Amino acid sequence: MQQLLEHHKQWCAVYTKAKNEEFAELNLRLRGIDTFFPKLFIPNSTKRKKQIVPLFPSYLFVRLQLDSKEQSSIVWCPGVKRLLSFDGTPAIVEESLMAFLMHHAGSDGIISARRNLKVGQRVSIDGGPFDGLAGIIQEPPSAKGRVKVLLQLLKRPTKVDVPVQFIKADWIISKPLEEA
Repeated sequence: MQQLLEHHKQWCAVYTKAKNEEFAELNLRLRGIDTFFPKLFIPNSTKRKKQIVPLFPSYLFVRLQLDSKEQSSIVWCPGVKRLLSFDGTPAIVEESLMAFLMHHAGSDGIISARRNLKVGQRVSIDGGPFDGLAGIIQEPPSAKGRVKVLLQLLKRPTKVDVPVQFIKADWIISKPLEEA
């Protein structure tokens, strides 16, 4: 019977009080409600200032049976403002979206972001002694977070070693931290 009830549970979004996502998630878990709070790890310019931010600020996800008493338990939970709904019906989040987010997140709900850098890609440098210069990626980022970039210096091609934080490029979702 329990498996049958589990099968009918669906993911819904919860709107939390500002900057209270973790508090709301803790209280929901204490009430026995399945939760998922995705966070994004963004490396900062200094190794010691790593930043973990909510992927969806003021939102987290709960898995519940729609016709159960769990809805009122969620709404009255400390840190929660409301269960996201339309015309009084909880908004269901597609299982495929939840599976995608959970696949990319670690066991702690953290999704790691990294810069999308490829050998041969033209990039600009934003910071450090080569600030404002443009170059071409020669080698992928090293384990130490540095990238070899070919720059035109004094009318000569010169390979320089640049911290990945100074490379101006787009961010993409990568593997969970424990897999990296």
